[in-house]
Amino acid sequence: MKCFDVSKTDLNGKDILVTGGTGSFGRAFCRFVLDNFKPRRLIVFSRDEDKQYLMANDFGFNYTGTHNTPLRFFIGDVRDRERLEIAMRDVDCVVHAAALKHVPTAEYNPMECIRTNVNGAENVVNAAIANNVETVVALSTDKAVNPINLYGASKLAADKIFIAANNLSGRRRTRFSVVRYGNVLGSRGSVIPFFRKLQSDGADFLPITDDRMTRFWISLEQGVSFVLSCLSETHGGEIFVPKLPSMKVIDIAKGVAPEIPTKVVGIRPGEKLHEMMLSEEESRFTYDMGDRYMIVPEISFSSRLKEVAQRGTPVEEGFQYASHKNERWITSEEFKDMLCLI
Repeated sequence: MKCFDVSKTDLNGKDILVTGGTGSFGRAFCRFVLDNFKPRRLIVFSRDEDKQYLMANDFGFNYTGTHNTPLRFFIGDVRDRERLEIAMRDVDCVVHAAALKHVPTAEYNPMECIRTNVNGAENVVNAAIANNVETVVALSTDKAVNPINLYGASKLAADKIFIAANNLSGRRRTRFSVVRYGNVLGSRGSVIPFFRKLQSDGADFLPITDDRMTRFWISLEQGVSFVLSCLSETHGGEIFVPKLPSMKVIDIAKGVAPEIPTKVVGIRPGEKLHEMMLSEEESRFTYDMGDRYMIVPEISFSSRLKEVAQRGTPVEEGFQYASHKNERWITSEEFKDMLCLI
């Protein structure tokens, strides 16, 4: 699974802010940016002081000012617009990764999910416009397509907020786009660490919700490179969707712990059998750009975006990009190689 081309992206001398920066994506993003660019500031915005402390130690940052890194840490919550506005002063680029992501948690705590994922999205938009931030890229999920759970519905609402925000920025330079992708291999709370924990605990079986279940998969490194590649391509209003392989969840279990039998335990509340990254309704506005799809807004915010779209090929009307109908599948050998990197 190759990473995406970031050669057109230039973050040297830029001020960058990452919401949810202590999460799996945020840490990987910061590591990649620090290894490959020379930003003026790379600001980690998150609400958990312990995670910030641990990340600061891992990245060689200290609060005495004797560090040699552009990394900065900013305690705050996306629910707090005023704090976001302070954090975004003189920022050029925002990557919005903060979210409540766990499906069962959102089902049991619906208003908390709304406050972070929906109200938080509005706060990011308003803070970015107020500070004349140049580019905002928001991370989304395949669960936002035809959602059946609150997490997916909240991310669909957030996506709509970010796309419509291009109407609000007016003559200011701020432009908003969305990146949508599938399950991240090895991220905190994902299925591979879960299976490995059961394996190390000597479990009698690995629970599988349904042996037909499929998902799109992307590595952390791929996710980071995809977001970075989109930063250089955004003109405002796009939803970028990478072309990813699929794999059955039961094959993931067999690859992680082949010695442990699996047991079907039933689908959890709010869980789909298969995921979709492009719906039939979106196909009318979708272009095949080679290594990704690009969904353009029904109301265009940029004449430049029309020119970019014309470099791609319109997909057939009625096209669906679903995990069980995918042309690309992860082989067992490929998965073994991937496990070595997680």
